[in-house]
Amino acid sequence: MANAREPVIQVRDLVVELKSNRILNGVTLDVYRGEILGFVGASGAGKSVLTRTIVGLLPKVEGTIEVFGTNLDGLDEDQRRDIERRWGILFQQGALFSSLTVGQNVEFPMLEYLDISPKLMTEMAITKLEMVGLKPEVYRKYPSELSGGMIKRVALARALALDPEILFLDEPTSGLDPISAHEFDQLILTLQRTSQMAIFMVTHDLDSLYATCDRIAVLLDGKIGVTGNIDTMLASEQPWLKAYFHGARARVGQHGKQ
Repeated sequence: MANAREPVIQVRDLVVELKSNRILNGVTLDVYRGEILGFVGASGAGKSVLTRTIVGLLPKVEGTIEVFGTNLDGLDEDQRRDIERRWGILFQQGALFSSLTVGQNVEFPMLEYLDISPKLMTEMAITKLEMVGLKPEVYRKYPSELSGGMIKRVALARALALDPEILFLDEPTSGLDPISAHEFDQLILTLQRTSQMAIFMVTHDLDSLYATCDRIAVLLDGKIGVTGNIDTMLASEQPWLKAYFHGARARVGQHGKQ
């Protein structure tokens, strides 16, 4: 894997509180260019909080966040925009604008960050839709006309609109049937292999962890408890990890990322 040890995200001693509750309590984590990192933890532990803090949707109390070697503290508006256009985000429910067509949803980041003609914008949006396995005619539909799996794909197309170097995925297979979830996993693998982007994936989906992730980081008591590949997770004696990876719904015996 080219440039596998080049960190594109560096989080150090991060503390985040919500309504006076400390959710992240000293998180330190690197995400490397070209890898898919799975981020797991118990329900309600704050897995999505890290993503939202990195991208600026939640404030931090302490710690530092560097993206592409740049400390995000103290950036002016233009500097912040330069960083933001280099990442894409897929939120758990897709977060599409219901009043906009599929095409307008995908074009939304282009309108904000690019100065291009409407014709080129349309062509780029259709290309992104095709990239995620959707036909061009979907461009004119509204989110209410789409299945859950299609909504996830449109949201992914929007996240890819600016050809990001980092892709944040928040529970990307949540709510999908097993076939659609498998197809989504394969799509993520294809994107990562063809683009060498870094993918930070918050998930609870064991199948996705086995199928896609190069590394896994585990959130335990507000900190990163364990990091490593699937074999590291399976060998851990940490009680939550043992229950998660060896429990009734575990996938022990399956192979990891192909």
